[in-house]
Amino acid sequence: MSLGEKLLDLRKKASLSQEEVAEKLGVSRQTVSKWETDQTALELIKAKLLSQLYSVSQDYLISGSQIRK
Repeated sequence: MSLGEKLLDLRKKASLSQEEVAEKLGVSRQTVSKWETDQTALELIKAKLLSQLYSVSQDYLISGSQIRK
């Protein structure tokens, strides 16, 4: 599973829209869309914020290890 696919899956499981995620992270909705379609890479600080928003480890986002409990 690619990073974009993980982000899309986590966002849907959190019942958030791209707009809502964008507002929480201070980016545009288009940026969230590009992350989810693997068109652009995440900045490290945004990966940290996304891992906190979705309650997963940064390692999970990058390498696919287990979701923390």
